[in-house]
Amino acid sequence: MGKGVAITGMGIISSIGNTVAENLHALKLKQHGISTIKKIDTIHKNNIKVGEINWTNEEMIDRLGLAQTNNYSRTALLSEIAAKEAIKNANISKEEENVRTGFISSTSVGGMDKTEQFYYSQFEDVTYQKYITSHPAEDATTKVANSLGISDFVTTISTACSSGANAIMLGARMIKAGKLDRVVVGGADCLSKFTINGFKTLMILSEEQCKPFDENRTGLNLGEGAAYLVLESEELVRKNNKKVLAYLSGYANANDAFHQTASSENGEGATLAMTKALKVAGLQPVNIDCINAHGTATVNNDNSETIAIRRVFGDNVSPMSSTKAYTGHTLAAAGAIEAVYSVLSLNNQEVFPNLNFETPIVNNGIIPVTEVLNTAIDNVLSNSFGFGGNCSTLIFSKAI
Repeated sequence: MGKGVAITGMGIISSIGNTVAENLHALKLKQHGISTIKKIDTIHKNNIKVGEINWTNEEMIDRLGLAQTNNYSRTALLSEIAAKEAIKNANISKEEENVRTGFISSTSVGGMDKTEQFYYSQFEDVTYQKYITSHPAEDATTKVANSLGISDFVTTISTACSSGANAIMLGARMIKAGKLDRVVVGGADCLSKFTINGFKTLMILSEEQCKPFDENRTGLNLGEGAAYLVLESEELVRKNNKKVLAYLSGYANANDAFHQTASSENGEGATLAMTKALKVAGLQPVNIDCINAHGTATVNNDNSETIAIRRVFGDNVSPMSSTKAYTGHTLAAAGAIEAVYSVLSLNNQEVFPNLNFETPIVNNGIIPVTEVLNTAIDNVLSNSFGFGGNCSTLIFSKAI
């Protein structure tokens, strides 16, 4: 069995940093990006905490060199910034020929931020009608693909909070099937009143910093961000003598069809996803050196996920943590952001801590890592679970 699909570049923007280097710095120093809402005018802004990115839309437009007449949503701006960092990090030249390249992006919010901002005023001022076409999920994908000059294969994934992981998985499968030589994969989501109100209705937002896997957890913090990986075939890596950051060795998705929003009490979907991903990677649970858990800090998810982890790993659970207490839950971008963090764990031989943990979940006993842990890491398992039972697992392996 081969090593998997090579990862040659990464890009990210989140509430803890606007580049890969800035995110790594914050992870190492336990610097979270959770605060009260500053950029969205919502009645909930003083009641909940979120992972908000410091840059305004105007600052990102300037950095990207876009015309002031553009109709980019915030999701599209975040997406293009992270994707361009990934391309630069992979040292890809526009002069390369005969390289079948794809762009697979994911989102759940799409251009909702502009829709809710200008829905009523666009009837009175036609200049705002340009944002109508930026609403669909595919708009950001198309804009970024055009900016990157990618046209061989372009598509959008939207499977709730597992979207980013599924975009990565589809890219790997396209390369493995010989359909593409290189794929830029990941996801982006911005914060919006639509998202905040929706999760508030579900009564799973926390008014304090979230506490993944803590018995006294009170809910999640929403976040915004974007992240992308550059995947390349073994042939392309050899031909160009490319540096490989890590390999995507295993991947799988599953669905327990249990509930529209809740995970099953016995963690069936999560168990299936982890088990299948291990099989694809040709690994056993004992070969996993750390787990980047989905860990949303909701009562349902954390209980269900830990039960599933026990089902797969038994009493020998690998060092585990959730990084959502750093960034907030970034929805469709979460799987991609945590894919970057998984590769950083491999490259730096570190497990990043689970912030704010104090008390283990009763009758479970799993205690996450709470300080930066330096240890030998060859394989990282990363979970992403979404509404509708969309459960996905990725396994990243060290480049030798």
